Amino acid sequence: MVGRRFIFAHMCTPHHGPPARWEKLGERSLASTRVLELRAARYRHPARGTEKEFVVMDAPSWCNVLAVTPAGELVLVRQFRFGLGDFSLEIPGGVMDPGEDPVAAAVRELREETGFTGAHARLLGTVHPNPAIQSNRCHLVLVEDAASTAAQEWDADEEIEVTTVPVDEVLAAARSGRITHALVLNALFLFEPVWAERRRLRRPPGG
Repeated sequence: MVGRRFIFAHMCTPHHGPPARWEKLGERSLASTRVLELRAARYRHPARGTEKEFVVMDAPSWCNVLAVTPAGELVLVRQFRFGLGDFSLEIPGGVMDPGEDPVAAAVRELREETGFTGAHARLLGTVHPNPAIQSNRCHLVLVEDAASTAAQEWDADEEIEVTTVPVDEVLAAARSGRITHALVLNALFLFEPVWAERRRLRRPPGG
């Protein structure tokens, strides 16, 4: 908590004080697509009284899955990404159905994309992919004892290369820039202390 207070104390200057919470006046739809809704939200500043429209993207929430095998490897997927126009190395994940539980969605996406199933699935954390313009969330789920046990069920346009890589090599790939997907990096950031604690507990006496 000391570190957190230190950070926020230096974010707020004595000349301006904390940022204001804008008042939402309304919104209108700009475009509707298969994957997201684009809308213009109108806000008013409480002190200045100024009004302005801001563009916001409404998209379904997502889940990303850290699937760890008994051998200490992570399940990775490599696929072509149309926003990037190139291949991306990632952990499995996908869009959640409306009202779907994040852990259940993660287990489903893992099985559908990779054919892997596991045990002891639990939520590691939840992040906002880009709160400047996006309203959705991404849930990061850990699945342990993952093994290839089921048939893959890809969507019509999916082509996925599935591999397993030792956890330490995946973390090294993230640090070196080989993994660039921001939400995958978020997941690895939350998983790394879990992995470090597991290795500490499994270390033999005197090791």
